[in-house]
Amino acid sequence: MPITEEEWKRKLSPEQYRILREKGTEAPFSGEYLDSHEKGMYRCAACGAELFSSGTKFDSGTGWPSFTEPANLKNIDLRDDYSEGSRRIEVACKNCGSHLGHVFDDGPKDRGGKRYCINSACLLLGKK
Repeated sequence: MPITEEEWKRKLSPEQYRILREKGTEAPFSGEYLDSHEKGMYRCAACGAELFSSGTKFDSGTGWPSFTEPANLKNIDLRDDYSEGSRRIEVACKNCGSHLGHVFDDGPKDRGGKRYCINSACLLLGKK
């Protein structure tokens, strides 16, 4: 049975709810995982689905944690997003539908060229 929005509000912090469920964003250069270099698996803060390996994380200089590729494509949903007046690609958790961030084509060329720009509030790091 799906979780109701009232249940999400109880489960998540107000900041997590605003970002994950209302498609918000955290302020640049403010997130917990921006400068993290710890090894492990980043999971969805809402449902725990595996999203990104620390081995794909890189410093994009944009102010948000950035990854070159998802750890498991079956846990990622890519959606057209026209909310800012132009087309962007939203990254969402396929398991729970939560908003995670956006993907852009300006990542490292030697690593596929993608930059998955993800809000720290959407992630939990399972350290190795």
